[in-house]
Amino acid sequence: MAPTPAGNRRTRVHVVSDVHGNARDLARAGEGADALICLGDLVLFLDYADHSRGIFPDLFGVENADRIVELRTARRFEEARELGTRLWAGIGESRAEVIERAVRKQYAEMFAAFPTPTYATYGNVDMPTLWSEYAGPGTTVLDGERVEIGGWVFGFVGGGLRTPMRTPYEISDEEYAAKIEAVGEVDVLCTHIPPEVPELVYDTVARRFERGSRALLDAIRRTRPRYALFGHIHQPMVRRMRIGATECVNVGHFAGSGKPWALEW
Repeated sequence: MAPTPAGNRRTRVHVVSDVHGNARDLARAGEGADALICLGDLVLFLDYADHSRGIFPDLFGVENADRIVELRTARRFEEARELGTRLWAGIGESRAEVIERAVRKQYAEMFAAFPTPTYATYGNVDMPTLWSEYAGPGTTVLDGERVEIGGWVFGFVGGGLRTPMRTPYEISDEEYAAKIEAVGEVDVLCTHIPPEVPELVYDTVARRFERGSRALLDAIRRTRPRYALFGHIHQPMVRRMRIGATECVNVGHFAGSGKPWALEW
């Protein structure tokens, strides 16, 4: 992480989201910046671009990964759940124990790759209860909280809203709205999911609308932060748009690009 030169008031932060197992590029993501911001989804359960990668194909093979992606893409969620139930029944161990063991292995690698300082919040596929075990002294985890970086106030809200996918950190709309309210007025509002705007929540490869937050959209209109930064949508219809005074930016699918989004002021 590059120190800020003496007398130079400019600050540069690099922002990543949807890391999904890309520890190699994560270790370099803070180069040239004063801080790294991570908007979650460190875990790789199943790579929709490469079905051979992730916890699911490691356990059940690529053919089953192909099939479950096909079912989910077709929004045949009940059939996907039935397939998953049959596959897990053949494991012979508790599903929760198997997943936690695999996630712990990934978290050990991901958190070791974070530079100092890193400010991070959870994605919808993350397991928040484990983060405190892996976050070192250089990593600050924030959820419904604020922090000052270079004279600007950054607010962080992690997780996603409830969906048929039933990923690990999905919460109710009310709980999510309460975290947005707790953050209040900030210069930069950092979330995992986008505001509920059709162009920002549609994934052009998965061919479906993901869930964005109406409470987040209302907060952007009401509090007018300079920036609203988010991820979650890997291949959005629109990566950047203005809502009133706020520049809304999907910082990119880091697992695929390996490149952080940069903000300097």
